[in-house]
Amino acid sequence: MTARILAALAAGLLFGLGLAVSGMMNPRRVLGFLDVAGSWDPTLAFVLAGAVGVSAAGYLVARRIKRPWLAPSFDIPTRRDIDAPLVGGAILFGIGWGLSGFCPGPALAALGAGLPGDLIFVAAMLAGMWISARLERFRATSQR
Repeated sequence: MTARILAALAAGLLFGLGLAVSGMMNPRRVLGFLDVAGSWDPTLAFVLAGAVGVSAAGYLVARRIKRPWLAPSFDIPTRRDIDAPLVGGAILFGIGWGLSGFCPGPALAALGAGLPGDLIFVAAMLAGMWISARLERFRATSQR
């Protein structure tokens, strides 16, 4: 295996371990965070704060070095505009997250448990991604 594949595997394993240790693979924990009027669970706030801290540190490192170890350059987003596809995607993501308690990373990590609900969610997520890609391709060709 190449170094890039090993690095991706290590990052994925670390991410999955973090999700497992924090309980974020359990949709009830996420739904508990969203239930601010009921039995609120602040765990997700701490996980998000930790993720923002790690991401901020990564951006600081990226500013100080010329290039990453395993890639020719950094791939840092430069777009700052807010358009309809972004807003629509955010709304759909929020609805799905609020209804199921899952987002893509934890859902994929939870597949290891083999629970039927997890499998159904991931299948629906993949179908939604496929439909979205087809709609985006249609939109792009119809605007020409």
